[in-house]
Amino acid sequence: MHVAWPGLYRSAYLLLGDLGLAEDLAQTALAKTYTAWARIEDRSSARAYAQRTLVNTASSWFRKRGWRNERPSADLPERPDARHPGARIEIMEALAQLPPRQRAVVVLRYYEDLSVAETADALGCSTGTVKSQTFEAFAKLRPLLGDAAIPETLGVHRG
Repeated sequence: MHVAWPGLYRSAYLLLGDLGLAEDLAQTALAKTYTAWARIEDRSSARAYAQRTLVNTASSWFRKRGWRNERPSADLPERPDARHPGARIEIMEALAQLPPRQRAVVVLRYYEDLSVAETADALGCSTGTVKSQTFEAFAKLRPLLGDAAIPETLGVHRG
């Protein structure tokens, strides 16, 4: 699971917008995955299990602690897509406006480069749910980032 750390940490940061909380969340997800290791029958799905645990734990934290009003920090872990520092802040602020489930779908699909099926597996939902949550998330992000910014910043390919 050591190889899963960078992706989990990045996802946690994009979900929470805070480096310290992201580290706590990623560590919690790995600890829960380790605890459940004997129950994970297919070891190739351990990464998806850890991602699902991360998203579920983040959702639980949102419900319990009411973090919806917190603002993301200006620091974003290095990503090849983030060409401009101002764009990083704008993207983080836009992601913070999404409900946790939609934010998780966008983070897993377009920052972690998971397929629709892998995202569905990581979130424990159907592929149709991933597609509908992506559609709804983009509908909310377009007014915030602009229609032209969505493909460039989130890696969406029009076709």
